[in-house]
Amino acid sequence: MYQIENVLRPYVWGSTTAIADLLGRPASGGPEAELWIGAHPDSPSTAIHPNGVTQSLDELIASNPLHHLGAESLAEFGPRLPFLTKVLAAEQPLSLQVHPSLEQAREGFARENATGLPADAAERNYRDDNHKPEMIFALTPFRALCGFRSAAAAKSIFVHLATILDSAAMDVPDTITGVIADLGQPDESAALRAAFTRLIEGGRTVSGAVVAVESVLRAGAPREPHQEALTTLLDINDAFPGDPGVLISLLLNLVSLEPGQAIYLPAGNIHAYIRGLGIEVMASSDNVLRGGLTPKHVDVAELLKTVRFESLGVPRVLAEGTEFGQELYRPPFKEFQLQRIELGPDAAPVPLAQTGPAVVVVVAGAVVLDSPKSDLRVQRGGAAFIPEIENPVNVHPVQGATGTSVAFAVTTGLGK
Repeated sequence: MYQIENVLRPYVWGSTTAIADLLGRPASGGPEAELWIGAHPDSPSTAIHPNGVTQSLDELIASNPLHHLGAESLAEFGPRLPFLTKVLAAEQPLSLQVHPSLEQAREGFARENATGLPADAAERNYRDDNHKPEMIFALTPFRALCGFRSAAAAKSIFVHLATILDSAAMDVPDTITGVIADLGQPDESAALRAAFTRLIEGGRTVSGAVVAVESVLRAGAPREPHQEALTTLLDINDAFPGDPGVLISLLLNLVSLEPGQAIYLPAGNIHAYIRGLGIEVMASSDNVLRGGLTPKHVDVAELLKTVRFESLGVPRVLAEGTEFGQELYRPPFKEFQLQRIELGPDAAPVPLAQTGPAVVVVVAGAVVLDSPKSDLRVQRGGAAFIPEIENPVNVHPVQGATGTSVAFAVTTGLGK
């Protein structure tokens, strides 16, 4: 087992304090958006050998894939850690985005490589050949946009906007009347596609509609019965004034998670995290197709090929308890599952649910990871990589500890 040091990403939307407060260390003074825990080649963790020698985690795994990953993971995913774990802290909305399927990622990555597009080019859509299904587990109250509302529910909101604009003696923008007509189509998938396309391709016309809506709402126009959606619209507009994503947000489900709740995001699910602190887990990929709320590259044609235009319920992941007391969160993906382990000072050891490799991050107290081959103490703020060869591993409280310890562990979802 290895202690690992992890890479902090200072994206501008990140909180300046949330990750530092969680992990019990001083804040850097700038935005701290994501702590990457894994072996993705863009920002691999650093493994610390028992003799103090350091090595990037992707290089360590590549030195003996069978030893570190195990035969089952190696056969299913190849010689790489199949998941990436992040501590994510959003102070402002992230980009409106969607992730490709595995087939789309492989085709798109090969296509862009064939054109000679540099790997770090700003206009690249595909950074690697993998898909990126993901899950977010809330550590604080967490808000997100996730998938499409029903066309009828979205139409009701846009009709309300048209009504309050008209009542304020303001012209109702063609964008809004057009979206209302789009959402009235009998085929729901076609209706959502038409409305989304109108907004994402509308340019200055859509920006003008956003300005009109923002103006009338700030002037005190009634938001009920859509208080939450319209208040969120104003929050998003504060961060990205005039962006088409401001109105696109009204097409999407608004999700509020309490600590301990989780949702998963499959390929094609259009989404955006708005605010909160959480543990995010995903297949090891950085493929993102953006649809707004960002200064970065937006490829509308590729985006429209990737989004699934269907209204679905919010894809929640419910905790599964075990006889040993940990909570398992198992989305319908083979690449990963998450477990939360809470230990009082006199608690019995908890067997780590592990199939293949695992990573552990401790957010309170300290734990001892114990296998037949070795043991490792991990303090709050620390993390570890557990090769498959170490399985089985028990998680113990530290002897003489007085408080509660909390750790999160990620392993593959094989063998569910």
